Amino acid sequence: MKVQNGKITDFVITKAMEDKIIAEAKRYKAEPHQLMRILLRIQRISYNSFPREVCTLVSRETGLSEAALYSYISFYSMISESPRGKYVVRMCESAPCHIMGARDVMNAVEKTLGIKAGETTPNGLFTIEYCQCLGLCEKSPAIMVNGKVYSDLTPGSATRLMEQYIRGEIE
Repeated sequence: MKVQNGKITDFVITKAMEDKIIAEAKRYKAEPHQLMRILLRIQRISYNSFPREVCTLVSRETGLSEAALYSYISFYSMISESPRGKYVVRMCESAPCHIMGARDVMNAVEKTLGIKAGETTPNGLFTIEYCQCLGLCEKSPAIMVNGKVYSDLTPGSATRLMEQYIRGEIE
């Protein structure tokens, strides 16, 4: 995977990735009610994304049409067609978070990581995204890193948190 100007430009499904994706996709037939969970696990395997190549592979293994899969991929903001970093940092951009200082927290995250929202770090570790709501208005501002929520943040606490991820202290 290569990153240029904050965007991932080179996506390749390795044989090891393909094997893991197939194994996860095969779970669908036994657990069709777990489709969302299965798609999210597959996404983690493929650079935190669900590009067309992965969709085609999953369609073949599950028997679901690519159109049906894309209805999930395009609707849910937790699933992305574009490759993302190992850590996806999501910031709520709703009014309550904004009023509570989310912009200052996001500025601190962007400064610490050296990228802006919508970009990926050159080493492919971090991608920053905005989302509509994390459901934590009473504890805002909040961010989510790969599904783990951090709330009641300040610019200083957000900076320290990102530095812990950079140092590998948080996985």
